[in-house]
Amino acid sequence: MPVKILISDPLAKEGVDILKSHKGFVVDEVSKLSEAELVRKIKGYDALIVRSGTTVTRKIIEASDNLKVIGRAGVGLDNVDVAAASKKGVVVMNAPTGNTISTAEHAFGLMMALSRNIPMANQSVKQGKWERKKFMGVELYGKVLGVIGLGRIGAEFAKRAQSFEMKVIAYDPFLSREKAKSLNVESVDIDRLLRTSDFITIHTPLTEETRHLIDERAFRKMKKGVRIINAARGGIVDEKALARNIRSGKVGGAAFDVYETKATPPADSPVVDLSRVVTTPHLGASTEEAQINVAMDIAKCVSDALLGKGYRNAANVPPIEEELLEVLQPYINLAERLGSIQAQLVDGPVKAVKVKYTGEIVNMDVSVITRALIKGIFDPILEEHINYVNSLVIAKERGIKVTEKTTSEITDFANLICVELESETKKHFIMGTLFANKEPRIVKIDKFYVEAIPNGYMLVISNRDVPGIVGRIGTILGKAGINIAGISFGRDKRTAQAISLLNIDSEVPKTIVKKLNNIKDINNVRQVWIA
Repeated sequence: MPVKILISDPLAKEGVDILKSHKGFVVDEVSKLSEAELVRKIKGYDALIVRSGTTVTRKIIEASDNLKVIGRAGVGLDNVDVAAASKKGVVVMNAPTGNTISTAEHAFGLMMALSRNIPMANQSVKQGKWERKKFMGVELYGKVLGVIGLGRIGAEFAKRAQSFEMKVIAYDPFLSREKAKSLNVESVDIDRLLRTSDFITIHTPLTEETRHLIDERAFRKMKKGVRIINAARGGIVDEKALARNIRSGKVGGAAFDVYETKATPPADSPVVDLSRVVTTPHLGASTEEAQINVAMDIAKCVSDALLGKGYRNAANVPPIEEELLEVLQPYINLAERLGSIQAQLVDGPVKAVKVKYTGEIVNMDVSVITRALIKGIFDPILEEHINYVNSLVIAKERGIKVTEKTTSEITDFANLICVELESETKKHFIMGTLFANKEPRIVKIDKFYVEAIPNGYMLVISNRDVPGIVGRIGTILGKAGINIAGISFGRDKRTAQAISLLNIDSEVPKTIVKKLNNIKDINNVRQVWIA
């Protein structure tokens, strides 16, 4: 039987040729299909390759009868319903490195255009004007550049800035100071970056943690005349707050390739019409070289998957056989959740991760579980799409030491995953297990024994072990209309300290978290989200 591949967006010839070079592959290229047309068309195909023009919805995935792989020729997977694909057993792959240089160059071009008002001056001359004073600019030389997110693209941007003799500082919770030093970049906290930067460039994904990372509070901390560049994801910058600060003169200008609105063009964006804002229509990956690179990358990944050579850049499954995956999946889910919680509780760059396995789990191949753990740690904030294949590689790239240990020592649990995460300021410990029905549980955080379900929105509260704390917490949440779905306590009588883990039905607004933090005898309140 031939292997059928459908390409539903224009793909560079070099990528198509790779697919067609394999004997037994039948490749069909049909662009601009509606959802209804693709629902009818998808039957019989083993693989679907898209770019950004096709949205692979649940309906399309469920309509497929033989689909094994979905390949996205690019980085983002916003246009693929990964959850629906996972449920159907379809592997989702992307090409995360092919447009790194293209995006970094475009973002840097935006900074140069902004600093010298090039687009505005160009338009003025074309209108027959000669307004030299109006378009007075600033030099990049000697300025402080703040990079938010020093992944592949952020690092390439930093290299280019250094060639212009800019001083580069970076905020990235998962970048060790040693790795930053090797890039000639100073690692700083977000407050210092905001206070000292002349230019700020953003290279982080849009997550619950990074949505409106640059908001009114952030703008108040910035230097007068700061300039903002965003070629990462719309929504990281609060555009309404940006518009207010540009009009007031606090912000000297901005350059955007991405916007909060999903409309194209972004006519309802509050920043697009401002004279001190440079705008482009999401051109970060729009170079001939990038399109060829991502086309070739995804063609090779899809080919390997269909030929049984394993999965590279797979977003939703580890690269292991189906039978073993079924056994390991509960442990993979547990490890990923433990990692995600640790990442959201830690302060400062991560230096090392130590994971220890005990009990029946030691008889299995735990390497894929460790990969899932590291993926969970990275997922909440990194700009790269992290998966089970590349998580350890990215940890190494960022100077994070990962150690793995198994032991047959007897404990109170049939199986345990113990994780120690070391940041630049503190060590954090978390321990999880699977109950008999394979349900994940957190059984220890730092020195406190607990029993909590790691799922959905959670509040992690550190407090003094005194009466009345829970009542005060419940009162504030109740008045805010937030329901507590579950609660677990841990206490240390010797130090009179305690921890409370609350499962809640909905996100807690920042204002309510602040109120909780102001309760007497509460040391700290953190909200975490576990998918």
